[in-house]
Amino acid sequence: MHTPSQNRLRYLLGTILAFVALNAFGGGFYGLSGASDVPKEWLQGSPFKDYLIPSLFLFVVIGGSFLFASIAVFRRAHSARFVASGAAILVLAWLAIQVAIIGYVSWMQPATTIAAIIVLILARFLPRPATELNQPA
Repeated sequence: MHTPSQNRLRYLLGTILAFVALNAFGGGFYGLSGASDVPKEWLQGSPFKDYLIPSLFLFVVIGGSFLFASIAVFRRAHSARFVASGAAILVLAWLAIQVAIIGYVSWMQPATTIAAIIVLILARFLPRPATELNQPA
């Protein structure tokens, strides 16, 4: 049986995950279409000559993982806790690498970091899969 607080938690977490997915899809699409307003100078010192590979990664890996996590949360999948946490850790690693390469360039970097931290916190409150519940702590 699902309590109203569990339902609110899933709705909030699933919505945040979906929002970050949409943001990643938008950013990835923008990069794939040329990222005309983003200076290529930001890529100096990186292994990339243009935004193709980072945009594909943003679109497919980041966006895909957040969409998958959102669906898992809304469907009450046993893996939802793990998948949501994994997506958050993945985007935090992406952001750390991005800032190390190009520096702080957008308000979206800290905003996405905050969203990922919120996802990690909320995911901790999702029920554990039944196999974990039967094991001693």
